[in-house]
Amino acid sequence: MDLILWRHAEAHALPEGTSDARSDLERKLTARGDKQAAKMAEWLDRQLPGSARIVSSPARRCEQTALALGRKFKIRSELVPGAMPDALLELVQWPHSKSLILVIGHQPTLGQTIARLLGLHESDCAIKKGAVWWLRTREREGQIQTVVVTVQSPEML
Repeated sequence: MDLILWRHAEAHALPEGTSDARSDLERKLTARGDKQAAKMAEWLDRQLPGSARIVSSPARRCEQTALALGRKFKIRSELVPGAMPDALLELVQWPHSKSLILVIGHQPTLGQTIARLLGLHESDCAIKKGAVWWLRTREREGQIQTVVVTVQSPEML
């Protein structure tokens, strides 16, 4: 199984004194974020098969990041800010799904998921805004392993 985790691109900060979940979901990408999403989307589009499944958090910044790719995607409530890695892994059916799945989401959920899958000692892994982590499962000697295929950030493309 291939799992691609794409952190949304740079978004506007919450206005001072605002902390409600609805306002957070409505935050949009900055001009820089639009450029980050476009760069990464161009690279991803060359790599992804037509059969790739794409799912996104319902947050506006994630939707905008997904829209840059120009492919069909589904909004999934399991990917809201603050979601638990278990919800993400259940949604994508890790490690048993047969299709490549691209998830557009948030920190710390994505970083926590990566840390768990790679068996890192830390419970979280830092992911730059707009960056992609491509993971793959394989079986070796009866054990399922997670392999890092690539890590890309928009600044390096």
